[in-house]
Amino acid sequence: MEIGRKTVISSAVAAGLITLLVYLRALTCGFVNFDDPFYVVQNFDIRHLDGSLFAKAFTTPFVELWMPLTWISLAIDYHFWGLNPAGYHLTNILLHAVNTGLVVLITDRLCRERFVASGGPRYLYPGMLLLAGLLFGIHPLRVESVAWVAERKDVLNGVFSLGSILCYLRYVQLREAESRDAAVCSYALSLVFLLMSLMAKPVSVVIPAMLLVADWYPLGRLRQGRFMAVLLEKIPFFALSAASSLLTVYFARQIHIMVPQSDLSIVQRFVLSGNAVFEYCRMLLYPVGLLPLYLIQKPIPLAFAVATALVVIFTCICLYFARKAPCLTATWLCFLIPLLPVLAFFQNGVQAFAARYTYLPSVVLCVTSAAMIAEAYRSVVKAGREYMRFVITGFMLILLLCYAGMTEHLIGSWKNTETLWTRVINIKPIGRAFYFRAEYYLETGKYQAAAEDLLISIRIAERAGNPEAFNLYALRGDALRKAGRHEESVRDFTAAIERYPELNYFYHRGLALKAMGKGNEAEEDFRRAGTATGPLEWVNL
Repeated sequence: MEIGRKTVISSAVAAGLITLLVYLRALTCGFVNFDDPFYVVQNFDIRHLDGSLFAKAFTTPFVELWMPLTWISLAIDYHFWGLNPAGYHLTNILLHAVNTGLVVLITDRLCRERFVASGGPRYLYPGMLLLAGLLFGIHPLRVESVAWVAERKDVLNGVFSLGSILCYLRYVQLREAESRDAAVCSYALSLVFLLMSLMAKPVSVVIPAMLLVADWYPLGRLRQGRFMAVLLEKIPFFALSAASSLLTVYFARQIHIMVPQSDLSIVQRFVLSGNAVFEYCRMLLYPVGLLPLYLIQKPIPLAFAVATALVVIFTCICLYFARKAPCLTATWLCFLIPLLPVLAFFQNGVQAFAARYTYLPSVVLCVTSAAMIAEAYRSVVKAGREYMRFVITGFMLILLLCYAGMTEHLIGSWKNTETLWTRVINIKPIGRAFYFRAEYYLETGKYQAAAEDLLISIRIAERAGNPEAFNLYALRGDALRKAGRHEESVRDFTAAIERYPELNYFYHRGLALKAMGKGNEAEEDFRRAGTATGPLEWVNL
């Protein structure tokens, strides 16, 4: 079976175009109040594409992480689009389409030797490449990374990470073919792309370890007694990853985003990590009810320990059968390794897991799945079971159509802040979802709706013993005052002050008292507020 490079390129372009078409609905989405204000809407630094931006992007953690290329890409978008969200979404879609094409090219590098030499229908190999790309590109788990502007870092990192892996695979094949100059060029490009991926999002620090796994299987370089030579060539890769890791930890400590050991013990982190891996597997196989926010549950449920035990058992099985089933072991390792930086071992927020964290880990699963399906198809063709060809083809078409439909539907929930958090509330009514939707209602003048959402958020926060619930009382007081319900507003501000006497709360309670005609009481509150007369802001303890 002769397969030319044009056929491979055509498969990559086709996968990218189909993915782009599926995601066109995201162009109608706006910004949401979940990180987008910090990354774009209220980020005045990206409004100047000049030396000051470059200096700050490369020398500070900006919002949370050291990722200068992400900030520069957002600044370029602002230069052309201002605050028109369609432009930012278009960039995300295009980057994701490119990544889908890169998955096809990586699949070709990993599977060509095995499939092309083994025979089969001429359409089988291009079909397998297209399938690998689409399993990655249009799976519903990708929506969060593409339809959310703040996740520019995911798709941008994906371009460089996948580019680094592709160039490394090309380097290995050129080296085996003794094309030294071309091999050196590919090796250097792989290093450059790794560096750029780290500057987009440091999650790609794991790529050197993934390359080592690929060297073992399917490349088979470690079985040829060249372990030290292969390890030595990875030193520059590991050096870049180590430098990025140190920089990330340094900035994380500066802005205090890492969860301290006193809040989460080693055992708790291990259980949360195991459960997260289990959930990622579940979401890959059954991508239903996906949410943008999964909070850490306290106390940690017993079910998490059971899920962790299953993950540990499966990992041990994979390692035990590494020689007999290297494909299974290599696939599982290349799924686990890129998840390590986002597991609870390095917890840096309140999220237990997130769909966006599967962006890079999913690649190898898509490649292996497509290869296994193609192998099954070739087997039934050789066995002469014609009906099974139609069964396999029909099943994959239905699956891809389901993915496309689910993805297109899920994109709709990112249309605006209200649609996003309403979907979360309908599926899993967490307090933060009500708070975020209330925040949107306050901004859009829907004060009565904001007050109702904040009341529910207050009840959930107090049941959970949240010490920062006083913020919710103050925000509800503000919503009630703007809705003309001044007496209730005073009551909520008083409740907030009893829990935490923030000076600004006196000022806003004074406004409600003044509207009620209680001038003396209002003046007393204004006196106690002093110069604290600004808008309400969330107070972190």
